Amino acid sequence: MPIASASSFTRVTGRPPMPPYSLDDFSFDLRRAVPPAEIWVGSGTGTVTQLTGTVCGVGGWFAPPYAAPDSRLTVSFEIDGRSIVDAARPGAGDRGLLPTGGTWRPDRLTRRGTYHHYADGELVSLAVESKLTPRHGSPGYELVLTISNRTGNTHEVVIEPELSAARARRVPLSDWGWVPPEAGSDDAITLTHDALTATVEPHGSVTFTLGVGTTDAPTTDTLRVWESRVAQAVGHLPTVTSDIPGLEQYYRRSLASGLVCWWDHPEFVTTPFIATSGLDGGALCAYAWDTGGYAPNVLSLMLGDDVLSIIESLLEADLTDRYAIAPDGTGLGVAYAYSGWSLVALARSAAAERSLDPALVARLYDVLITLDKGFQPDDQTGVLRDYGDQSNLLEMRGSGWEHVVASPNGERAWALETLAELSDVTGAALPADELRESAQQIRSEVIRQLWDSEAGWFRSRYPDGHTELAYSIQAFDVLRSGACPPDVADALVKQLRPGAFLGEYGVSSVSAEDERHYETADIDWSGAGAYTGEGPQLALTLWEQGRPEVAWDVLRRLLWMGEHYPYFPQDHYCDKPGAPATGRRINIIAGLAGAEAILTGLAGIRPHPDGSLHINPNPVAAGTIELRGLAYRDHTIDVVIAPGHTEITVDGRPVSPGQVVPPR
Repeated sequence: MPIASASSFTRVTGRPPMPPYSLDDFSFDLRRAVPPAEIWVGSGTGTVTQLTGTVCGVGGWFAPPYAAPDSRLTVSFEIDGRSIVDAARPGAGDRGLLPTGGTWRPDRLTRRGTYHHYADGELVSLAVESKLTPRHGSPGYELVLTISNRTGNTHEVVIEPELSAARARRVPLSDWGWVPPEAGSDDAITLTHDALTATVEPHGSVTFTLGVGTTDAPTTDTLRVWESRVAQAVGHLPTVTSDIPGLEQYYRRSLASGLVCWWDHPEFVTTPFIATSGLDGGALCAYAWDTGGYAPNVLSLMLGDDVLSIIESLLEADLTDRYAIAPDGTGLGVAYAYSGWSLVALARSAAAERSLDPALVARLYDVLITLDKGFQPDDQTGVLRDYGDQSNLLEMRGSGWEHVVASPNGERAWALETLAELSDVTGAALPADELRESAQQIRSEVIRQLWDSEAGWFRSRYPDGHTELAYSIQAFDVLRSGACPPDVADALVKQLRPGAFLGEYGVSSVSAEDERHYETADIDWSGAGAYTGEGPQLALTLWEQGRPEVAWDVLRRLLWMGEHYPYFPQDHYCDKPGAPATGRRINIIAGLAGAEAILTGLAGIRPHPDGSLHINPNPVAAGTIELRGLAYRDHTIDVVIAPGHTEITVDGRPVSPGQVVPPR
């Protein structure tokens, strides 16, 4: 491939003058939402949810250290002495306020309703709008109600808010783990408001403001905080436009999934703090696995130099015995087999945009080696590791993908080889040759010991010699790690077919043809759907492996999500649109994997630790995709991908596909 010289590019200094996206670009029409319908908004220091089916009702909220999951605010109205209730029941004759829709935006939730009745010779026709905004810097939220008169009559309006007797619980930051905190009774929750009565003139409107929280402490304007956050987080990312139905919205909703995991609480271990989930108070912790494992390039572009603080905070925790950190940096859980690989992946992406300290690379090496030593070598050659049972892996509910498995042994090889690469780039003086040799040994043994050529799949082996053929999506991670020779790769990819791993609306975490391991209840790792990051990551893997047709076939099945979710849930079905109605399905940082697949897979924009950028797009017959304004090491890159051809410009100058943009 030709190498473009640094002199051939015009230097672009500083950040783009305006962010490529505004808050309105992430707006979502709530009428399009599919189950689960529980919608939350966050400020960066707190979150709050609606009462489903109401126009004005507000449910639980969280603002660490405060948890108020059982708090409820309901609102009723009097119009000229006539009572109007919110949350009207379906059916003829109900005289309540009727929901008509609404809009989610990262900073607020707007809902609308209508009341239109003719009685006793008078028409009462009102539009009601509520805007729910979590406070930033103070526990609680604000609810602004606007009542508009659609007739020429004058009405006397009284609003009647009712706050439940629930109190807020103080929960230490170290205790905010996977499960949302339970209710408690430590601090009173108060309701504040201005006047509750008003006269609404003909074709006029009136506004009421309600506040709910534990203190009267001053708050920061949530709107301004969000505008600043969006400018920082997406300022280096490209805009995406396309005539392919759903692609553009899928990209935006993927970015929104990352934005709602963004916390800037002053008492958290880092600012920003990137939570695994957090909108409903659960998984406010940060897992090394999905923080670095699903969208390291996009997340690094979003964070800028703050990515180094994120890596440092995870290294400070004892990941040899923990899988995540609480908001204050406290380690949580047990040793997780994927933690070391994920951290190395995030560090590799960070190195592509800035110089890494050799000491950081050395610390990564120490953590990875120590983590490896925590898992016993297998009893055949000692090269592979026994990664234990499901508590250390990805929690398939039945026996199958456990102990000596192809993944994450394959990822371990990739991580060792990548550390050697980072050592070469930074001068960290790691035993690079030894690391590369170990990586090759692991890859060879994964195939020799675990590949079943007759079945065309990997076996997992238990300590007593028992083996299982579990057709888990985790096998494709071995393909990504570089362990698969061509015949093995071909056999794996043959399994990607409808009725097996492919559903009309995504991929299954376990092949539907695997009668022993496939199930429909717990879908993220056991079948009938998948963890939200897995589908786009599989597509990215296939693009990386030079299989663009299959890659697009996987990604196109996910595009419906951009039309029907404000942000992506933890998991979703693959045979029907939607996610399970029970359990915690709120939001997930792995939703960023969609943007990662589009940027580094479909568009083929791949940063490397030496600072160079390789661009090799993958046209699809379905239509045209344009990426505009990627800011990378003071370059501005645009890519147009059309059927049969591509156009790439760097700082306004055309370059050829496959050409390398050198580091500055």
